[in-house]
Parts: sequence; structure tokens; C-alpha cells
Amino acid sequence: MARIDDLDIKILAELAKDASISVPKLSKKINVNASVVYSRVKRLVKRGLIKKFTIVINDEALGFNVKALTGINMDSKLRDNVLNELFKIPEVREVAEVTGRFDVLVTMNARSLDEMHQLISEKIGRVEGVQKTETFIEMRKTVREPAYPTAVAK
Repeated sequence: MARIDDLDIKILAELAKDASISVPKLSKKINVNASVVYSRVKRLVKRGLIKKFTIVINDEALGFNVKALTGINMDSKLRDNVLNELFKIPEVREVAEVTGRFDVLVTMNARSLDEMHQLISEKIGRVEGVQKTETFIEMRKTVREPAYPTAVAK
């Protein structure tokens, strides 16, 4: 693991809350000179601790009101086909190969329950190699900001 200190942790924590914060505002918030913050951010990016700066899109505002997690069991001989076909489906957001009772967990969004039903039965269910699916519709979600300990092993 790359060596990081408490200042790096403070910077990462603030950027995790809002990656659009300017360096001057960030430096003021954590009470550190802006040039130091700028060089630290640059170093965190260079060392791979910051992969990218991004946004969180409000899916509901775009009409995607139904979110689901679908567990899939697949024919292991057709693994590559299943994974490739899943990523061709625009509503699929994430695909994670997992251990446990499913081979893959797929996160997806739809505009309605009917659209989600179509997605699962017409698109995912017809992918060659998909043997069984079980879908969990998200009712409510609570997200916690990442917590980074200030005392980090060096």
C-alpha cells in the first residue's frame, strides 16, 4: 500500500464527499495551504489512490425510478458470452462475479416495474448461458459516506 498520512486521508475524505470542490475551498476547509493541497492531490492521482473524479447522477430525475439487483446462475462454459451480452444491455449498470449462491450479481435501472420485468424476462433471461435469475427490487437505500481512519499505518 502506498504511504499516506493524515493529511492525505483528510483530502480523500473531502473529495469523496464532493469531488467538484476547488483546491482553494478544500485548502480553506482543512486549513492547509492551497499549494500543498494541490501537490498532494496530484500525488494521490499519480500514485493511483485517486482513480478518477466523477459525478453521481440523479437517476430518479432522469426517470429511472426502479433499481434492482439480480443474481444470476450461469453455465460456466458460456461465462464470457453471458458477461459480454449483459454489458450490451443499456440498463445494466454493474456486473460483479461473486461467490455464494449466484455466479453473478447485476445492478440495473428501469423506468417502471413493467420495464424491469421486460428487462429481466426478455433480455437477461434470453442470454445464452443464463440458467436462473433471482431479482431483488430496491425499496429504499441508505448510503453512508466512506469513513477513513485518521491514524493510518505508515
